[in-house]
Amino acid sequence: MASPPTMSNTELIHAGFGNFVAMNKVLAIVTTTSAPIQRMIREGKRKGTIIDSTSGRRTKAAVVMDGDKIMLIAITPEALSGRVAAAKTRAGGGD
Repeated sequence: MASPPTMSNTELIHAGFGNFVAMNKVLAIVTTTSAPIQRMIREGKRKGTIIDSTSGRRTKAAVVMDGDKIMLIAITPEALSGRVAAAKTRAGGGD
């Protein structure tokens, strides 16, 4: 399998539907089921800091990033964290 695209030292992880997440900008990967996260998403939509990469599908996770950006994705947090772990293993940086 081909390694994920990178920009200098930025690790990009596939977030589904042709979208990628820069892992050096990620603060948290969370589910969208709790009321505080839903409020955070509503506030982000109001302020214009949401990046919607769901391609019209149901939002299953939110990626909180540097600079008050929130990326909405249509894959589960477990799936995304698995991709992060796999990328670290391929790069030899697994713990």
